[in-house]
Amino acid sequence: MYRFTLPAAVLAAAASPLWADVPAVATDIAPVHGLVSQVMEGVGTPDLIVPPRSSPHGYAMRPSEARALSGADLVVWVGPSLTPWLADPLQSLASSASHLALMEQPGTRVLAFREGATFEPHSHGDEGHEGHEGHDHAEEGHDHDAHGHDDHGHDHEEHDHEEHGHEEHDEEHDHGDHDHDHEAHDHEGHDHGDHDDHGHGEKDHDDHDHEDHGHDDHDHEDHGHEGHDHAHDGDDPHVWLDPRNGQLWLGQIAEALAELDPENAAQYRENAEAAQAELAVLEEDIAETLAPVKDRPFIVFHDAYHYFEARFDIEARGAISENDARAPGAARVAELRDLVAESGAKCVFAEPQFNPGLIAAVTEGQETGTGTLDPIGADLELGVSFYPDLLRGMAQSMSDCLSD
Repeated sequence: MYRFTLPAAVLAAAASPLWADVPAVATDIAPVHGLVSQVMEGVGTPDLIVPPRSSPHGYAMRPSEARALSGADLVVWVGPSLTPWLADPLQSLASSASHLALMEQPGTRVLAFREGATFEPHSHGDEGHEGHEGHDHAEEGHDHDAHGHDDHGHDHEEHDHEEHGHEEHDEEHDHGDHDHDHEAHDHEGHDHGDHDDHGHGEKDHDDHDHEDHGHDDHDHEDHGHEGHDHAHDGDDPHVWLDPRNGQLWLGQIAEALAELDPENAAQYRENAEAAQAELAVLEEDIAETLAPVKDRPFIVFHDAYHYFEARFDIEARGAISENDARAPGAARVAELRDLVAESGAKCVFAEPQFNPGLIAAVTEGQETGTGTLDPIGADLELGVSFYPDLLRGMAQSMSDCLSD
């Protein structure tokens, strides 16, 4: 009788303690997946729940993504302000997992949304507040040592944004208050539910009946935007666009993984420290890239870049869209056309997933350039370089358009 024998290398890898009992980690959006990938490098790979070209604000998980969530030992997500629809599945599918809501971590810089088509000038100081009620809040500089961070030898000017009181987030958000950062696209090829690729065997989970949660295995071409208006008031959930938030979270992610996987704790912490050092250098590089254009006026598609602007003291004068998907009315377009003319705006930035006709309506007949900014990295390759590539690309796009 023929007996099938696995190659010795495969058997050795399967028996290796490095891959034994590696935590299954699920992440909500691609920037968070990038941060977790950096911490887990050489040990495992996290799952991604929301594909990069889909809106995080109103997404219906596919069965493979729901399986990844139900099989997770740790879920790392921005929090309910960004993905209110995920709060219920976290309790029903991942109730036994550890949950790390990054926006709610002590020391996280949180800013408020700006109001109206045009933004009032700020000194771009520290308008934010760190953490949520009930936490001891770190100062803006963050105590990196407490999270495995070293002082990277660069002092940054402290900013002077006005502070905003922070109310606790209600996990039971009205899904009708949110719409899309991005129009959803075909998700074929984004099956992240197989844990074998991640250094741990796929856990045995019966296929759940996800129809109650809207988990049809289908292409999310639109989601209809209706019923998902993302009101731009309160706290701005685009927190990942401040690299110092990213630095802080790397250490917190490492500690969460170390608690679940003590055998690889040293590797997680070493990876986090290396990634923090990389981000510290990147922050200085971005500041240098943007310094020549920081006083040149520009307009963004929607108010998604407040954290990036505040960190690098470069400020948008207004936003075309009232929220993440709703087309602006005629009065708002007229107001922005006047703003472009009065401010001498050098650039109006589009986003990859939205109608370029709106940009044309604002810039028609005016001598202003157009560029593209993408807050979620729809066209970037997932992996350990994703997060620094996202920030670097945004800085370069700003510099290129504002330099013309």
